Amino acid sequence: MADDEITNETAQTVAAGQLRAFIERIERLEEDKKTVSDDIKEVYAELKGNGYDTKAVRTLVRLRKKDQAERQEEEAMLDLYKAALGMA
Repeated sequence: MADDEITNETAQTVAAGQLRAFIERIERLEEDKKTVSDDIKEVYAELKGNGYDTKAVRTLVRLRKKDQAERQEEEAMLDLYKAALGMA
């Protein structure tokens, strides 16, 4: 075999191994994501079982992810749109 062929085979083997490693990492993370998703569903079911409104709680969780300025901007826009529609 020529040196070029050996180098090419080695590069292909390394690339295939690297690709396999990436795919396996993604698969593990997908499994973790499903587990976390199932855990979150259980918490919401528990919330609902205790009489809480899960839609309101989901809204609060979404809002808490935003900083105060972003929340204020969103609330101002909602107020403006509600006023325009005669809902305020």
